[in-house]
Amino acid sequence: MIDYHTIIEQYYTPGTALYDTLVIHSQQVADLAVRLAVRYNDLHPAVDPLDIDFVREAAMLHDIGMFRTDAPGIHCHGTEPYIRHGILGAELLRQHDLPRHALVCERHTGTGLSLDDIVSQNLPLPHRQMLPVTMEEKVICYADKFFSKTHLGEGARTIDRVRLSLAKFGPATIDRLQELTALFGVPITS
Repeated sequence: MIDYHTIIEQYYTPGTALYDTLVIHSQQVADLAVRLAVRYNDLHPAVDPLDIDFVREAAMLHDIGMFRTDAPGIHCHGTEPYIRHGILGAELLRQHDLPRHALVCERHTGTGLSLDDIVSQNLPLPHRQMLPVTMEEKVICYADKFFSKTHLGEGARTIDRVRLSLAKFGPATIDRLQELTALFGVPITS
């Protein structure tokens, strides 16, 4: 297992609003992702089980690159567009020799981003598929949709709120959300 707190603290200062935003959000995502992964493993004993330790680690690090972005509403005062936080985090984690964790960073935005999404929306991202591929990537991507970084005190969103917040990104995003919901079920959010 890796010490994700040490990695986080190389880029985020404990006790700051930015640190709290990252760690509280990531802990919420990690807790839900682990619960969903355990439930998936219990319901599918004949398939390769999801790696629960990796799910926790990668969920804690999935937003590590956000400090480099310009998103003052979540205490980020960098220079990059927020949409790039995943690839920025992936770059950092590759420097830590964590290629699997880096892929989670790259592939968790929205319900993942297809090459068509990137090109048609003219997003400032490399022109390649950035969709979650492994089951671990998928469960973290899914769990992330249930928590806001701007409303940390709130609990998990309902699936209806998640669907509504993603609807503006088009039918492909909603289709991918439905696929993730079919895989992992609707989390209990009360």
